This record gives sequence, C-alpha cells and structure tokens, in this order.
Amino acid sequence: TTLLEKVEGCRDLLPESPGKYLVYNGDLVEYDADHMAQIQRVHAFLMNDCLLVATALPNRRGAYRYDALYPLDGLAVVNVKDNPPMKDMFKLLMFPESRIFQAENAKIKKEWLEVLEETKRNRALSEKRRLEQEALPRPAPTPPESTNPFEEDDEEEEEEPSAEEEVVDLSLEWIQELPEDLDVCIAQRDFEGAVDLLDKLNEYLGDKPVSQPVKELRLKVDERVRQLTDVLVFELSPDRSLRGGQRATRRAVSQLIRLGQSTKACELFLKNRAAAVQTAIRQLRIEGATLLYIHKLCHVFFTSLLETAREFETDFAGNNGCYSAFWKCVRCKGGPHTSNTLRFLLISKVAKEHCKQLSEIGLDLTFIIHALLVKDIKGALQSYKDIIIEATKHRNSEEMWRRMNLMTPEALGKLREEMRGCGVGNFDQYTGDDCWVNLSYTVVAFTKQTMAFLEEALKLYFPELHMVLLESLVEIILVAVQHVDYSLRCEQDPEKKAFIRQNASFLYETVLPVVEKRFEEGVGKPAKQLQDLRNASRLMRVNPESTTSVV
Repeated sequence: TTLLEKVEGCRDLLPESPGKYLVYNGDLVEYDADHMAQIQRVHAFLMNDCLLVATALPNRRGAYRYDALYPLDGLAVVNVKDNPPMKDMFKLLMFPESRIFQAENAKIKKEWLEVLEETKRNRALSEKRRLEQEALPRPAPTPPESTNPFEEDDEEEEEEPSAEEEVVDLSLEWIQELPEDLDVCIAQRDFEGAVDLLDKLNEYLGDKPVSQPVKELRLKVDERVRQLTDVLVFELSPDRSLRGGQRATRRAVSQLIRLGQSTKACELFLKNRAAAVQTAIRQLRIEGATLLYIHKLCHVFFTSLLETAREFETDFAGNNGCYSAFWKCVRCKGGPHTSNTLRFLLISKVAKEHCKQLSEIGLDLTFIIHALLVKDIKGALQSYKDIIIEATKHRNSEEMWRRMNLMTPEALGKLREEMRGCGVGNFDQYTGDDCWVNLSYTVVAFTKQTMAFLEEALKLYFPELHMVLLESLVEIILVAVQHVDYSLRCEQDPEKKAFIRQNASFLYETVLPVVEKRFEEGVGKPAKQLQDLRNASRLMRVNPESTTSVV
C-alpha cells in the first residue's frame, strides 16, 4: 500500500493481489548499454513476482514516477565485470531490450545480485508447487445412487479412460527454468541454444496428453518462440545481414528452418541476397571503356547469382517447395539488370559463359537471357544493318570503278590477311603487279563490312533471331548486287564495263558463296533465301546488254 502511494502511475499496473510483498529496494544509476553514458537515477522495487523501476520526482522527496515493470519470469540478471571507471554494475535482460544499472558500492551490488537470484528461485519453486498441485488427480464426487440397472455398464466404460490418463511431470528443473533460459538465450543471441531447448521440450511432450498445465507452459513457450522468430527476421534484414555476410545469414536461416518457418526463411534469404547483389552493382564505377564496365557488371551479377544458388542449395536441402520461389526470384531480380545492361554485350560471349557455369549446378538461365535480350538484339541488328546499308549507298554514289592502289606491299599484305579472315581464300587471283588490286574499293569495303556483320551476329545467334538475321543479310547484299547490276547495264565504256564484270564475278562467285557457307556453319542449316538470291543474281548476267534492272 505504501508503494502504491509513493509511486505515481503504478496503481493500475500493479494491482493489489494476495501474497504480493516487497522484498528489496534501493537507488540505482542507469547507463546507456552502447555508449556507457549515464542516463538517469532510478529507484528499484523488487517484489516477490516482479521488479518495478521508477524515477524520482523533482522537488518531492521520497516520491517517484512509474518507469517500467518487469515480471520475474522473463527477467535475467547478468553480472558486469568491473572496468574502471565503470564498476559495481549489473545488467537486466528483458527481451527485446536490456538495461545496465550501477549500485552505490560493491556491497550493495552483491546484495542486489543475490536477492534477485533468490527471489527468482523462490518464484520458480512456488510456480512448480502450483503446477504439481494442479497435476494431482482430484477425487471425483460420488454420484447419487441410481436405481437404473442399465447405467452400471456405462459408468464402468467412462471410468476406464480416466484410469489410463497419464500425468505429465512438469516439475523437472530444466522445464521450470525453460522460459527464463529461453529469455537469456535470446538476449545473448544464442539462437542455436534456444532452438535446442525448444526441440528438447517438443521431444519430451511429443506423446504426452495435453493437460491444462501443459497448455499454460505452451503459452509461455510460444511467446518466446514469437520473440525468437522476430529476432531472426531482424537478423535477415538487409541493413543488418549485409554487414554480417553470408555466415550471419546462414545462421539465421538454419534456425528459422528448425522452427518450421522455412517459407519465411526462404523469402527473407532471397530478399537479402537480392539487396546484396544490388549493393554490389551500385558500387561499380563506370571508368574507361563501356565494354570493360559491362564485363565487370556481368562478373558481379552472375558470380553473386552462382554463390546464391550454392548457398540456397546448402541451406534449403530437403525443402523442395522453396526452389520455385528461388526460380521466380532469379527471373524477377535478374530481369532488369539483364534487359537494361547486357544488351550492350552483343560482341562478347560473357553472358553465355556465365550461363554455362550456372548450368553446371542445375540452374540454366540461357533461355531467360534469350527471352530478355531478343528484343534488344533484334533492334541492334537492324540498326547495324541500316548503318551498313547507308555506308554502302554513300560509297556507291561516289563509285568511279577504278582499281585499288595500296601503295605499299605492307598494305597489300594486310588486305590479304583481312580477306583471308573473311573466308575469301582465292583473293590472290584478284591482285595485280606491284600493289594493285583488280577490284573496286566499294566492293572490297562491302565484303569486309558484310562478313564482320555476319560474324558478330552469329556470336549471339539463337532460333528467335533467325529470320531477322537472314532478312538483314538479304537487304545488305541486295544493295551491292543492284548497284553492280545497274552499273553494268548503264556503263558505255568497254574497258570500265569489263572491270565491272570482274567485280560482279567476285561478288557473285566468291563473296555470296562465302556468306552462304558461313551462315550455314553458324546456324546449322542452309538458307534458301541466300541460295535464291545467288541464283537470281546469276540470271541477271544472262543478258547484260539490257537496260532494265529488276529489283
């Protein structure tokens, strides 16, 4: 009663109940747990079932204001070693918080530690006796005698199951201390120890009947399970786990799975890894060539994905239902990076090489990459085609039909190597004396540009690009073929006309077969459109005197 009068605001929170009494009280100084800075002076009142913390009211001696109330069932006391000038301290652990208090001297600190432990022990013993009393079978009231002879058999049948009821022994010391031990494990981040205790309890109560004391124990334990789950979820939050790395993530995931929360563990794990990948990508700097940045980006993205897949396979082994969530996450998180950035990677095989590494562990992303890139690659091919056509038309407009003079043997040798790289093996028959080449500059430039376009396109070829690539090749070739055909029909000078026929022969009999052969090698099947184009070009030369040009 005196306590209720001295502390403002605790009357409703601390109702009078039979058997409640004050055990110990005294002044303490509270310190910040992180920075060890003094916060405030408090007065603590220890009762037989709870601890009340109050702050002093200014200008009112002996009067206090309510600050906090902690049941002893969920309170753990930890001694803090002296570290001058910080001394005579002890810590109170109450999930999800902890508070540090300093006593006036070592003697008072010792008294606080001893009386807290003794009061908690007495509280646990009284709770144990209460449970034992509730667990004892109570004699059933004697029913009034009945004159009905048919009720006798029914009564015997009803008595049989009650005789076989098993009394669950909850008086074991480890069961009595289980809620407190769980609080200590959670406060000290001993997640494995907490889950081990829960597994031990579940194993002990596995085949036991569910009595009222068991239900009450379950309620207390379930509250701790919720607290433990919240802490593990917090551990998997990106801001928290990115600092701890994969080891911290694996620890929280494994304990959530043991708690039967595999779906939540999977969701949080994937969100965490997605955040880690995005963080790593944001840390990349665009320096130097764009292609170098793209290579670095691919390395970061696919390496992170490979590590995530391996970690997922380790953590969720046996949880087959989680693999669909992983696959969905790969598609959702990989899509934006792939479609917005890898479209520039049209001249390398980096993406394909990384996909091969992923396929070795059973994760084939090739078709996803194709689906995400097909639109961009088609656009790039058509843009490249338009550039080649525009350049070819520009050269055609300035065509003088003269032989090439490369001036130096070195330049001629370099051109031979370039044409050999394009697949033209008989180029020597078109070279003349000294450094002359019996071909037009326009036709030679067209050959190199067309073969370069075909080689780059075949590096990223897949079936969805077949018609786009084929139609682009046909359009490019038609520009050169029509120009040669038109020049052959319109030229009146016999000498230039013979030179044009020589260029036409090189174009029809050498370049077009090389294009057709290389396309078939890269795709795996012949292209009828290229064959028809070559045959149609052959028909154009049947009557070279005609001035009609068929397009």
